[in-house]
Amino acid sequence: MGMMLVDWLAPFAAFLVCWLVLAALLRRRHVLPMDHPNARSLHETPTPRIGGIGLMAGVALASVWLADAALLPVMLGALALAGVSLLDDVRGLPVRVRFLAHFVAATGCLYALGLTGWGLLAGTLAVVWMTNLYNFMDGANGLAGGMAAIGFGALALAAWLGGAPDLATFCATIAAAALAFLRFNFPSARLFMGDAGSIPLGFLAATLGILGARQSVWPWAFPLLVFSPFIVDASVTLARRALRGEKVWQAHRSHYYQRAVLLGATHRQLAVAAWGLMLGMAALAFALRAWPQQSGGLLILSAVLYASIFLAIDRRWRQARNES
Repeated sequence: MGMMLVDWLAPFAAFLVCWLVLAALLRRRHVLPMDHPNARSLHETPTPRIGGIGLMAGVALASVWLADAALLPVMLGALALAGVSLLDDVRGLPVRVRFLAHFVAATGCLYALGLTGWGLLAGTLAVVWMTNLYNFMDGANGLAGGMAAIGFGALALAAWLGGAPDLATFCATIAAAALAFLRFNFPSARLFMGDAGSIPLGFLAATLGILGARQSVWPWAFPLLVFSPFIVDASVTLARRALRGEKVWQAHRSHYYQRAVLLGATHRQLAVAAWGLMLGMAALAFALRAWPQQSGGLLILSAVLYASIFLAIDRRWRQARNES
């Protein structure tokens, strides 16, 4: 019992470490790599994009504190991707180098978790996609940090209820570090997460979701529903751009969350609405966990909700274009 109490101090330590690291970095703001406005961004002034350092420092602390045979490959993969992504934030890396790192980290982690054959291939593709879509969705104040706090918080609660205390504590640690990051990113952004934060967070969401499913801590659909606000927006947007013959790898502002801001929503309004959606999807995920026999109906309900939101934004978007 005492050991468990010590372990549960890890989230508080991660929160404190992230806060202190980010506060120290901001005192040297003039030497930090900056995110300048571009075709994808919604911000108008250059902003440091190094917040992931603080967030991952908290996760690194948890890795030393909580590492076990099951969590170690996940932790090592996330920290390796944080290092590669930090280099990309600071100096820039070719796309092929970044993707190679994503595939190597995903394959190595899932193989260590016991996946082989077609399961390893499908799992690797899913992890690489989640790794990148989290980065795609990191474009508005409070959005990625809020998803991390709510998403990993939901995984922590589910793991605790499922009798997996180490997994629960690690997920809670990520959520705690994300809450500390939010203090610097919302409502106004003194810094952005950058690839050093968003890339490993996407990797962690996917690999921890797979780990919990393989350990029967939660059903496969549980983490998909929890993180569905990011998964659905990014996947639908990419599919639409591909069907229109657009170059899907180029910077753009056609994600639904981006269109909401372009239509007049403030970053604060978008974040609060997105957090509400995230909490709603987490509640549906817990309902699915409690009543797996109703999983089909719950998944249909979530699909109807997303379709309604997207159709409403599309209608407003067409009206705005017709009026301009």
